Amino acid sequence: MATTQPPVDDVERAPAGATHAAPATEEAAEAGAIAASPEIFANTLPEYLRGWWGRVRSGESGMLPVIAALAAIVIIFQVQNSLFLSAGNIVNLLIQAAVIVLLGIGEVFVLLLGEIDLSVGYVAGVSGGLMAALVAPPFNLPWWLAILAALGGGAVIGLVQGTLITRLGLPSFIVTLAGLIGWEGVMIWMFDSLNVAVGGVISVSNKYLLDLVSGDLSPVAGWIVMAVLVVAFGALMLSRDASRRRGGLVAPPLGVTVGKLIGAAIGGSLVVWVCNINRGINTATLHTVSRGVPWAIPIIFAVWLVASFVLGRTRFGRYIYAIGGNAEAARRAGVSLARIRTAAFVIAGVMAAVAGIVYTSWLGSISTNIDGGTYVLYAVAAAVIGGTSLFGGRGKPLHAVLGGLVIGAIANGLSLIGLGAAPTYIVTALVLIASITIDSVARRGQAATARAKV
Repeated sequence: MATTQPPVDDVERAPAGATHAAPATEEAAEAGAIAASPEIFANTLPEYLRGWWGRVRSGESGMLPVIAALAAIVIIFQVQNSLFLSAGNIVNLLIQAAVIVLLGIGEVFVLLLGEIDLSVGYVAGVSGGLMAALVAPPFNLPWWLAILAALGGGAVIGLVQGTLITRLGLPSFIVTLAGLIGWEGVMIWMFDSLNVAVGGVISVSNKYLLDLVSGDLSPVAGWIVMAVLVVAFGALMLSRDASRRRGGLVAPPLGVTVGKLIGAAIGGSLVVWVCNINRGINTATLHTVSRGVPWAIPIIFAVWLVASFVLGRTRFGRYIYAIGGNAEAARRAGVSLARIRTAAFVIAGVMAAVAGIVYTSWLGSISTNIDGGTYVLYAVAAAVIGGTSLFGGRGKPLHAVLGGLVIGAIANGLSLIGLGAAPTYIVTALVLIASITIDSVARRGQAATARAKV
């Protein structure tokens, strides 16, 4: 994978965290922002919007394509089947997309470095299988300890693969491709040797683990959790902007930040409102109430917030963007490339473990038939469709969330109108090709603009 290219987006490539730790890296990122992001120097909302529109016209459309694609998908499937936007189907869609989103968030960390991790699908299988085995007889470990063990297993796998890549200089594509094959074998061996699987399946009966996906928050609790997450998101943005201004760096106008916060509040309110609609069965002979936000949804948003904080407000996150933008410049600025890259693969492993835990909770079991190969392809596709660059240096966790929703909506909608797996794969592939095309066109446009200014 390529690992060098000129910095493009100041907010994404060199977020503020510790403003004095690596002056050379920050100055390089700031210099790239001057050429490519004129709106970040705007003092008012109209100036910001004019600068943003200039970037869109030059080919750097950001998240606009994936948002437009998601809106088009929703409209098309709603016209085809009026049940697409029903409360029950939306909740099912969000749960179905949860595994892809979580894997995609982990993939963003390595893609930002210009690397890739092809093993996350079966790392999720190993981690989910380990958790399911530890809560079953004869181990009977507490559910929370089994979760910690699964997370630790994902971290160890990420550490092993990251060390091979960074210390031995092996290509991440080859190492993680070997992982895709090898960890599937480890999962099969684990299921056979632990004597807890029946027919290659480990069932989960622990109520707490099952409730991670199938359990619902009460309607009131859903509103409280939504408010907490929105406040945390607002605090993160305001803190980032204030930190940048204190460090003498530029920050978006307050109106932009407030607009994003309002948008997050509206989106969160819609999700909670829809989830609080009764999704159960109500007939003359049977009355089943099912309402409330499934636990999987706040788990996703909490993971997204943490990942956004790490990439946007820490020195580690700033170094990831710096390495992805220009690895040699980051090395000369004193950044430990090996340590940062290894840590990124550890995070990808942990996120794969989280996805494996959610997957196991969702199905109530885990088997050796988990399609880890498809899941890793969906994870990479989710990040790229959302706007993360395969060439490194540009991306954010929100891209994986949006891309995962697109993939989930395609699969859900096609299934709802009675089409099988083949159209799902074909349409997803076409959306991925379109995303890569937009990214490549944007990079060529930025390069042409830079040459014209020189």
